[in-house]
Amino acid sequence: MVSSIRGESVHSTSVALDVRIWKWLVGLLVAGLTVFVMPIPKLVAIGLVFAAAVIKAALVIRKYMHLEAEHWLLYEIALTPVLLIIAMAVALLPDIAFKQ
Repeated sequence: MVSSIRGESVHSTSVALDVRIWKWLVGLLVAGLTVFVMPIPKLVAIGLVFAAAVIKAALVIRKYMHLEAEHWLLYEIALTPVLLIIAMAVALLPDIAFKQ
């Protein structure tokens, strides 16, 4: 086993992080499922479920797709189309809303 500076093994630290991420994923899943039995408006419940899904996706992407070591430019390249789509939707919203 490879040792780290503090004397802990790298493998045990990695397994501990995997377990912690797994607990977060399960917790977010349970939270997303219990939102629908709570007495809150359906639109708020859907928003909370989507927020939990975004957090879960970010956890999976960062850890299991090994993107924590990627350069910031990769994030900018991935975010640019999303921002352009949002800008297009905002620009077209008056045409869609006031369609006669």
